[in-house]
Amino acid sequence: MSSSSSSSRARTKRYREVLRRRGLRPIQIWVPDANAPGFVEQIRQQCHRINALDEAEGVMDWIESVSLFDNEDHP
Repeated sequence: MSSSSSSSRARTKRYREVLRRRGLRPIQIWVPDANAPGFVEQIRQQCHRINALDEAEGVMDWIESVSLFDNEDHP
């Protein structure tokens, strides 16, 4: 192992210890790969379904009524 990878590993370890002392913890999340074949088409289909639901059932009106976004009553 080279000294640069060793020092890099040590810096990373110290940085993570600082974050843990601040009350943070690392997590790993998996997200869809936007470069995967079919991804764009799948998103397009989901958007069409959301739009159809919104028109039929007022989904966006409901989401806005239960959310705190842009609501002046909440700080």
